Amino acid sequence: TSCCPIFRRSPDMTKSPMTKSEQLLRIDDHDFTMRPAFGGPPIPVGVDVQVESLDTISEADMDFTMTLYLRHYWKDERLSFSSTNNQSMTFDSRLVKKIWVPDMFFVHSKRSFIHDTTTDNVMLRVYPDGNVLYSLRVTVTAMCNMDLSRFPLDTQTCSLEIESYAYTDDDLMLYWKKGNESLNTDDKISLSQFLIQKFHTTTKLAFYSSTGWYNRLYIHFTLRRHVFFFLLQTYFPATLMVMLSWVSFWIDRRAVPARVPLGITTVLTMSTIITGVNASMPRVSYIKAVDIYLWVSFVFVFLSVIEYAAVNYLTTVQERRERKLRNQLPCTCGIENPDGDMMMTTCFSDVDPSAAGTYGMPENGARQERILAQLTLADSQRTSRMKTPRGYVNVWIDTHAIDKYSRVIFPAAYTLFNIIYWSIYS
Repeated sequence: TSCCPIFRRSPDMTKSPMTKSEQLLRIDDHDFTMRPAFGGPPIPVGVDVQVESLDTISEADMDFTMTLYLRHYWKDERLSFSSTNNQSMTFDSRLVKKIWVPDMFFVHSKRSFIHDTTTDNVMLRVYPDGNVLYSLRVTVTAMCNMDLSRFPLDTQTCSLEIESYAYTDDDLMLYWKKGNESLNTDDKISLSQFLIQKFHTTTKLAFYSSTGWYNRLYIHFTLRRHVFFFLLQTYFPATLMVMLSWVSFWIDRRAVPARVPLGITTVLTMSTIITGVNASMPRVSYIKAVDIYLWVSFVFVFLSVIEYAAVNYLTTVQERRERKLRNQLPCTCGIENPDGDMMMTTCFSDVDPSAAGTYGMPENGARQERILAQLTLADSQRTSRMKTPRGYVNVWIDTHAIDKYSRVIFPAAYTLFNIIYWSIYS
């Protein structure tokens, strides 16, 4: 009988527990304080990024916070080793401190850190031909210059910038390993106030007058703000306050305790809404879209208070004129004309009793407000005396017409403003 030969897998020195990794990589035989191929052409360092989460976007601080996996690829022949199976070796952060790695940093970052739970989230993978993969998990808070002139109907573009701190483009060539495909994002990334529209990458050169030119990698992402929250919390309450101020146009102008508190309440409520919106915003020197809407709404509410002040003032002036006119009417009842010809003329006012009211009049004088009777001795006297009551009637109608016209003008003007506003900013 023939027996089948048994093929044994040849041992891989990279997996042997008897071989120290530092001896296999010959760490002590090289000076790793110098970059690979020092004195020669710049070393290419490829980069790819996977965005794990986009945590916060702060308008007040003009920044954003992002957690990402940052991976570097380069070749260092000093780390090449012999392997029969061409298998790589993987190390943690302890070996990173003993070899050369790119000195990447985030431009315009405010805070950043490498995660260290349960150990440092750092991985180093070395291939037999000297190719190296260096990966780390980082959370970075970086600056984002936002244009809030269209807030909250705005779209913002923020950038995360990666650059070598020490090595210029003469020593290190930084590039995206696979172009736009070098940037990957988690499908579960979402923000409460923003819709993430797109991510994309670019590469540029940055110049510093003291040190020279550096390769800089950019991660751009575009965010469009969800407007429904602001419609519910800002625009809708402001609109309701403006409409509530119009209620005073239908309240009797004699009801001062009803109309004045209504106007003051709407003005104070609008002030509270404006203060609440600006409390969470940076103190920018330009006008935002929400400022335009809130301040125009505030002006409409304020004008409704001024409108009643004008109605009340004109009514008071008319009351004084009416009282003065009533006091000047002579009581000539029963006096006989010297010519024996007595004639009585009765003038009926055009004022509607339900519209005019009896503001400032005694209870038993309601009839006297509308029917002015006087004895005249001649046609000329009768004509001159009738001018005063007619002038009084005209003033009364004009004063009452302010409320009547405001019922139409205020809603029409505010509706026109909303049409123009939303056509421009939406």
